[in-house]
Amino acid sequence: MPDLKTKRPTLKQTDPEKYAFLMTEAKAPYRGLRKFVYGTFGTSGAIGAFVFLAQILAGRDVEAALPNLALQIGVIALMVWLFRLESRKS
Repeated sequence: MPDLKTKRPTLKQTDPEKYAFLMTEAKAPYRGLRKFVYGTFGTSGAIGAFVFLAQILAGRDVEAALPNLALQIGVIALMVWLFRLESRKS
């Protein structure tokens, strides 16, 4: 019969690095995934901005390309802001 007074060591005692990682993940779940999504959307916005800027420089359908370029720049700015906000919390 096992002795009831002997306790099993906790994760905090056996592996403090893993415990710290799990605690930070519990406080902010999926932080890495969110930062990846922000980076992906920011890259997509940069590619779109490049395409619309090239269209404007070529002089093709400038009236339609200007609002689209502004939208892409807004997406980039939003993703940079969200990424920085997420990075400050860590």
